[in-house]
Amino acid sequence: MRFIDGTPEHDLTYADVFMVPNRSNVASRLDVDLSTGDGTGNSIPIIAANMTAVSGRRMAETLARRGALAVIPQDIPVDVVADVIARVKSRPLDCDAALTLPPTATVAEAIALFPKRAHGAVIVIDSERRPLGVVTEADCRGVDRFTQLEQVASDRLVTLPIGTSEADAFRTLEEANVKLAPVLDAEGRLHGVITRAGALRNTIYRPNTDADGKLRIAVAIGINGDVTGKATALVEAGADVIVVDTAHGHQEKMLDALKLVRDAAPDLPVAAGNVVTAEGTMDLINAGADIVKVGVGPGAMCTTRMMTGVGRPQFSAVLECAATARRMGRRVWADGGVRHPRDVALALAAGASNVMIGSWFAGTHESPGDMHYDANGKPYKESFGMASARAVKARSAGESSFDQARKALFEEGISTGRMYLDQQRPGVEDLLDSIVAGIRSAATYAGATNLEEFHERAAVGVQSAAGYTEGAPVPSSW
Repeated sequence: MRFIDGTPEHDLTYADVFMVPNRSNVASRLDVDLSTGDGTGNSIPIIAANMTAVSGRRMAETLARRGALAVIPQDIPVDVVADVIARVKSRPLDCDAALTLPPTATVAEAIALFPKRAHGAVIVIDSERRPLGVVTEADCRGVDRFTQLEQVASDRLVTLPIGTSEADAFRTLEEANVKLAPVLDAEGRLHGVITRAGALRNTIYRPNTDADGKLRIAVAIGINGDVTGKATALVEAGADVIVVDTAHGHQEKMLDALKLVRDAAPDLPVAAGNVVTAEGTMDLINAGADIVKVGVGPGAMCTTRMMTGVGRPQFSAVLECAATARRMGRRVWADGGVRHPRDVALALAAGASNVMIGSWFAGTHESPGDMHYDANGKPYKESFGMASARAVKARSAGESSFDQARKALFEEGISTGRMYLDQQRPGVEDLLDSIVAGIRSAATYAGATNLEEFHERAAVGVQSAAGYTEGAPVPSSW
């Protein structure tokens, strides 16, 4: 990457910079390979942050199916994490996991499940997992909530055999004018569900799979407690990437913990952070990190900069840390501060191999939180920082009430933030479509066919706040 007007004298955020187009012979966005080279297996450079309000099993399986990766937070008990890993690795690669209920379940139970998946439908199945019908939100309107599903399920059930081509699946759904179809295995049991959008996405995205062809998943670990024991347990559970995580990554305790994780997981990619300097990057790599997580304070739920004055504008932090890591044969993840697809593209231009997204993904169907509605009926989910009083309380649940209260005095994050669902893009796959389209288009403007070329060819300038505002769309007249 190069600056078009010379290296600036001050640090920059994503809003401070822009890219200029180069002469390009890249004919199509689809000619751009977005695979990362950091050992994660990602075919698109997106990581869901290890936040409790963001990354759970639904987020993990959905992102991995589209080539990305989710990091399960460090606060989850190891036995629960092992179950999450097993569930994710059991999910199909070619279709979405279905929401299912027996015919004797109630409308109330179905209504509680609808927000858990973007396709918004429950498949009614028998004891052998054979579909009997489908129930949507429309079927439940005006119906007593104690009504059993067998009384409201639509018998207009279009099914597809496993192995149906994407074009045939799309055509069948379009001709039948239905939202989705259950996919059945050879014995007629439910394999998953596919939508028209899902069929199209199967032709664009490549799943992130391990050596056994199963979906990949990452797990975070803290620097306190039995680090070796937990790392060993995560390896045995089948984690594909381990992320050693703490807010202040450039400290002796992190370096000690990182060495222990490296010894316990010699064959897995290990990420560690967070840091914002070349020195921090070098120290983490020398301690065993394959990937360094970059970012202090740019996250939407983080109050570190306002509380402490500590941090660094994210674009400059990524640029410096990525350059250092690349000289050492390693890579960085840009963690935090992205609000638009342009920000993701700029982080990749600065040299990141992957970009971590937190609260942006919290406001989707696939995030772990429950759906809420404001006074105007707009749906949202709650997000919160991992250094907030809420997260600290959960993390210290096994301690005395005195120690919990004492730790809660020191918080650096928002405990409750509303992340509204984008009505045009309510699912995480919808957001991925937008983000990936932006990255691909940015690469074509740079004349790059892959991420390495994108980083090499990107030409960046510095702009005023007015320049940034000029580039924003105007949805209504002025």
